[in-house]
Amino acid sequence: MNIQDIDINNKTVILRCDYNVPINNGKIIDDSKIVASLETIKYLIEKNCKIIILSHFGRVKTEEDLKSNSLEPIAIHLEKLLNQKVIFFKDCMDTELKNKIAKLPYKSVILLENTRFSDIPAKKESACDNALAEFWASLADIFVLDAFGSCHRKHSSTYAIADYIPSCFGFLVQKELKLLDNVIQDNERPFIILMGGAKVDDKLQLLKNLLKRCDKVIISGGMANSFFKAQNINIGKSLATDDVNILNELREILNLYKDKIELPIDVTVLNNDKIIQKTLEKIEKEDCIYDIGLQSIEKFKKILTNSKKVFMNGTMGKHEDERFQAGTYEILNFLATHQQIKTYIGGGDTTSAVKKFNLEDKLSNISTGGGATLDYISNGSLVAIDHIRSLNNGKNNN
Repeated sequence: MNIQDIDINNKTVILRCDYNVPINNGKIIDDSKIVASLETIKYLIEKNCKIIILSHFGRVKTEEDLKSNSLEPIAIHLEKLLNQKVIFFKDCMDTELKNKIAKLPYKSVILLENTRFSDIPAKKESACDNALAEFWASLADIFVLDAFGSCHRKHSSTYAIADYIPSCFGFLVQKELKLLDNVIQDNERPFIILMGGAKVDDKLQLLKNLLKRCDKVIISGGMANSFFKAQNINIGKSLATDDVNILNELREILNLYKDKIELPIDVTVLNNDKIIQKTLEKIEKEDCIYDIGLQSIEKFKKILTNSKKVFMNGTMGKHEDERFQAGTYEILNFLATHQQIKTYIGGGDTTSAVKKFNLEDKLSNISTGGGATLDYISNGSLVAIDHIRSLNNGKNNN
């Protein structure tokens, strides 16, 4: 059920957003996810709602993490974007929250502290604690899920909360599903996926699923290093997995999908402050791979030329360092200038690169999700979305 399909006038609403944005020295580097939430927030304000926003931020594993992962900078920024006061409560589990919120006028926008703060000292949010979900649900009349980037997480604030109050999807979730349904439709071939990022370990099952859906997968970044290592190619000091089981799986994948997987044929390395382009057989033990090379750029462009649809998640290398941005820039710019190729972008790093190179106007099909986007493309479903749909279908059938 969508937000526009229910009577939400004059209600108190729990709105789950995804404000897990990059921050450096207290400054927000990319506010795309915050901006993406504004349509739903403004709609709720127009409907005279009282809006309680939940979000996670960063990794919260220890007491020390509590000092560096507050949502307070997000509250300040959201206030500027909305041009209205955002009330920030520093304790997302404060037993007095209900009384405090009851005293606030309608059209108030309230942001509670990082939901993952409830994981210290004992895991609650990430363990999908029902008591915590019931507490948050008790603060409001309706739950609106608009945190697409967290919809693959079975957490108290994304999943369990829907068990206690009527629930629906916000405008961002609706847009994301429509966008990604276009990606997974099989009517446009060849369909090519570009996958980058530092690690292959947590993307292995996704990669297997994606290989069944597309015509080719171009692999770059730290992921490519692990594939090189699996083939006993020297990668010097470069980042790669050390897990023997994963390396064995990569060998199996390469054998099974040798006609689908495309890897770089040359790389840009850093060696004693020297930046050098090298073919794979010339990599030395002191080299560290940070980007694809010029031959790889041309190889990938040639593959992409004949594609009808492309999904890109992850960059070609360490694009945030200007010395190693050539691969990412060249591929993104190629896609931007070849408008006949339907290009979809997913993941925070890739989105940041699109912005950095001022290509948003030409590469406008951008998903706010990272892992959620990959999950949906590979499986066609997300646990939090499926849960709300199931609950609503059950009510409709009764």
